Amino acid sequence: MKTESDQKKLMLRRAVSLVWKSSRGLTIANLLLTLLQGLLPLIPLYLMKLLIDSVGEVISGGDTSSFGHIGLLIGIMGAVALLIAVVKTLTGFVEQAQSRVVTDYMQDILHEKSIGVDLAYYEDSRFYDTLHRAQREAPSRPTSIVNGLIRTAQGCVSLLAMVGLLLTFHWYVAVVLVIAALPGVFVKLKFSKITWKWQRKRTETERRAWYKHWLITSVGHAKELRLFGLGEHFRKRYRDLRSILRNEMLGIARRKAAADLGTQAVATVLVYGSFAFIAWQAFSGLITIGGMVMYFQAFQKGLGYLRELLGSLAGLYEGNLFLSNLFDFLDIKPSVVDPPEPKPFPSSVSDGIAFDHLSFGYPSGNRKALEDISLTINQGEMLALVGENGSGKTTLVKLLCRLYDPDSGTISVDGTSLKDFRIEDLRENISVIFQDYARYHLTAGQNISLGDIQRTPDEEAIRQAAVTAGADSLISDLPDGYDTVLGRWFKGGKELSIGEWQKIALARAFIRSAPIVILDEPTSALDARSEHELFQRFRDLVTGRTSIIISHRFSTVRTADRIAVMHKGQIIEQGTHQELMEESGMYREMYTIQASAYN
Repeated sequence: MKTESDQKKLMLRRAVSLVWKSSRGLTIANLLLTLLQGLLPLIPLYLMKLLIDSVGEVISGGDTSSFGHIGLLIGIMGAVALLIAVVKTLTGFVEQAQSRVVTDYMQDILHEKSIGVDLAYYEDSRFYDTLHRAQREAPSRPTSIVNGLIRTAQGCVSLLAMVGLLLTFHWYVAVVLVIAALPGVFVKLKFSKITWKWQRKRTETERRAWYKHWLITSVGHAKELRLFGLGEHFRKRYRDLRSILRNEMLGIARRKAAADLGTQAVATVLVYGSFAFIAWQAFSGLITIGGMVMYFQAFQKGLGYLRELLGSLAGLYEGNLFLSNLFDFLDIKPSVVDPPEPKPFPSSVSDGIAFDHLSFGYPSGNRKALEDISLTINQGEMLALVGENGSGKTTLVKLLCRLYDPDSGTISVDGTSLKDFRIEDLRENISVIFQDYARYHLTAGQNISLGDIQRTPDEEAIRQAAVTAGADSLISDLPDGYDTVLGRWFKGGKELSIGEWQKIALARAFIRSAPIVILDEPTSALDARSEHELFQRFRDLVTGRTSIIISHRFSTVRTADRIAVMHKGQIIEQGTHQELMEESGMYREMYTIQASAYN
């Protein structure tokens, strides 16, 4: 069992590893420049002492011939100041470059993880809290951790130099230096943890506020917001949520400000007490005026370096707290995984697909979505799934695509369980369009080619897929044909109707030459003529392939080779259209109700 200290060390190592992998050269440059910054400030202090003492000797002795020495010291001081400025500028540039590189690298890791996690996570609100916190921390936190380590090293070097200088004067001043800086660090540590706990507690509230913002600003809700007068309603809800967040955060800030003021008061008394002691030593003739100025500045800089050092350590503690938000997300383990020794997917499906005593329930559900499903789909057969909403039709298809794994039972292709195939191989051999298809704000040609990104974009294949889906004529009428950007997100984009978008999505499914084709409500937004023409072409397209159609339109369903009727997660009827119509079951009832609407 790892202790909290061990976990913090592990997170620190992981943060350093992430930064190192993304920007090794910049990290080394940053480290060297920062250490150089830590050493350089000691030089101007000593040069200032020499200058003041030299000026004092000239004034007291009246020997103006020594001014050449003074001029040389001033010249050296100027050169050192210029060097410090150059190093500081380079350090700033390197830090900025490193920050951008690491930010892009971390976003890429977030994207990779988001793609890799199971679909089930996207149906759990806790996942969205974890993702939200990770997105907030990923761009900056690892870089700030590494830079904090580097600044800690710089602070150590600078502080040791100043403490060593002050110890040549008096041990008392070095001790006061430490005492003056410690209270402020304790305050930072305390309120870092308070802020971290508050952010974890209020993650969902922040997401709710963001959701209201998205509702107000997204095109998908623009019509209803205006028609139903919802704009002010959501605007008020957004303000209320932000008010809660703002007031609580300001409450924490007020308490921290009061604590900071107290620690500053204590530090001020100690600092100026030390200044008085140094001045008294000069007044008593124990040190020179140049020495007094040097020790004054050494104390001030030492205090600053100590505060930076302790602040960096406190920042590392804070960073470790908030890094847990990032690693909570990165440590999510998918349950749908590749087998250790995958079997090759058959080059051509010969026996078909078998569902054997399949049961499944969604993690967030309170009942089984599928229960004891047994079904066989022969090679080259077109099966239609029908049933009421929520009967489990789409869930069955999701399991076939291995978006989920069943709780019990198996799904096999040609006698081999889906779990024995590589996930990528399985999905490459399934062409599917779901009822909640995506709308990509890309060109029409790119929209279609996304259906088979493994192949080189082929204009003829894209056009043929569009013809099959009935989308070729609408694309040809667009200003730039297949090069026209769809949607309104980008300049020159053209919006399509729901039915036209559905045709584009169908074309995307049809471009892939997969042995298994699945259409989930493929014609819900199409008119009757377009639907009829589509299925005339679809029949030719899937000849020799195994296909599944989910539809509420019985004009589509009746063309299938076989129909399975689902009800409350179970298959209650199977057969051809004619066979099911001869039975007095649910299929006949549903078909009769729909047919009567056209009489």
